[in-house]
Amino acid sequence: MNPFEELVKIVARLRGPDGCPWDKEQTHKSLTPYAVEEALELEEAIHNEDWENVKEELGDLLFQSVLHSQIASENDQFNIDDVIKTLNTKMVQRHPHVFADVKVQNSAEVLKNWEEIKSQEKPKKVTSLFDIPATFPALLRSQKIGKRTQRLDFDWSSSDEVLVKLREEFAELEEAYASKDIHKMNEELGDLLFTAAQMARHLDLDAEKSLRQANEKFVGRFTKMVKSHKNFENLSRDQKEAAWNKVKSEE
Repeated sequence: MNPFEELVKIVARLRGPDGCPWDKEQTHKSLTPYAVEEALELEEAIHNEDWENVKEELGDLLFQSVLHSQIASENDQFNIDDVIKTLNTKMVQRHPHVFADVKVQNSAEVLKNWEEIKSQEKPKKVTSLFDIPATFPALLRSQKIGKRTQRLDFDWSSSDEVLVKLREEFAELEEAYASKDIHKMNEELGDLLFTAAQMARHLDLDAEKSLRQANEKFVGRFTKMVKSHKNFENLSRDQKEAAWNKVKSEE
């Protein structure tokens, strides 16, 4: 028995009559948050180049796939073999430049062909031009929305134009703030963030990654600042500001 077959049997036993109460209670919907969490933990491990942890997190993601497949098998929907067969077929069909005689010049052509093949594989009633899950992180979804409109030739021609729009959105947020209209402030803040995501796209940056780095930079500076003062909470606002600037200058 190879390791994968052993994993399938382990998951089936976990869901069996004498299995684990928690595993037996799970459904596709109840497991959804865990798949998201495992993917994010894998991303962090890769970012940290912690390869031992990458190995573990890949295993956790694989466990989710097998567990979902086991649940589906119990419901006579599909099984893990069906999942793998579907994946194999899709990979072969979407890589005709590898498995057929299609010629491509670069990765841009590969992605173009991928989207065309994908649309042919899944003919369906179009209810939205944006088949991007609403559950995606908001900045990531904003960038994907921008990429979709770009393909339809609805986009700024340069990052300079996006920068002008960013300033415009910030001015509108200032106006909303002056009016103290909370609903208007919410709307204008959203417009500003959406435009910032498009700026990232035009600069070939990942908005999620940029914000994540900003978060970690702030956390690192703040932690260092607090640890350098025994009673940080008792400092005045001016003293805290000075401490913050000191940490920044040291970097």
